Amino acid sequence: MSLYAIGDLHLSLGVEKSMDVFGGRWSNYVEKISEGFAPLCDSDMTVICGDITWGMTMEEALPDFLFIDKLPGKKIILKGNHDYWWTTATKTKNFFKEHGIKSIDVLHNNSFAYEGAFICGTRGWFYEEIKNDVHDKKIMNREIMRLEASLKSAGEGEKYVFLHYPPKYLGYECPEILELLKTYGVKRCCYGHIHSAGCAYAFNGMLGGTQFQLVSADYVQFRPQKII
Repeated sequence: MSLYAIGDLHLSLGVEKSMDVFGGRWSNYVEKISEGFAPLCDSDMTVICGDITWGMTMEEALPDFLFIDKLPGKKIILKGNHDYWWTTATKTKNFFKEHGIKSIDVLHNNSFAYEGAFICGTRGWFYEEIKNDVHDKKIMNREIMRLEASLKSAGEGEKYVFLHYPPKYLGYECPEILELLKTYGVKRCCYGHIHSAGCAYAFNGMLGGTQFQLVSADYVQFRPQKII
């Protein structure tokens, strides 16, 4: 049993917005995702760090969820900035149940135990989005509260945090999120959102006792990365 992470699958099996148009690493990316998951076992778990599907509604995203459901192992998903289909965790879980999707669960104000460790996380927020207005501050504060709720729900074992937005990128840091990671002794933090040339500037390394790792699908060649 192993824990993996990958972000930004950007699936579009139900809508016409394939990432194939970008070429390069994105060429035939759906097949690459299938191949990347192939070595996993049904007992493994993969956290998908947001930007899961281009579907604007859960109905449009259904072909993508069915595709993910058929991949090996259990999948835990969290919200990304392009997950426009997202409404509430309860509605998502009910939708999965209605359509026989059994291998996907939702990380949102909660945590999951796995092999003595705990999976925590939230979407986060990012310097690109912050314009110092009331709206952005509300979103940032909400994401900080969600991350702390997730961390508080976990037990005393090792904690691993999964975000969509990086809490550190180039000269930007989110001190509130970094402080939470330090306070709760988070061993590892995986994030997505960064693509293409931006990956060269992503932070991969130790900070405040936490190991940070970019797991965007195109960066990791569409192969889930083993965490534990």
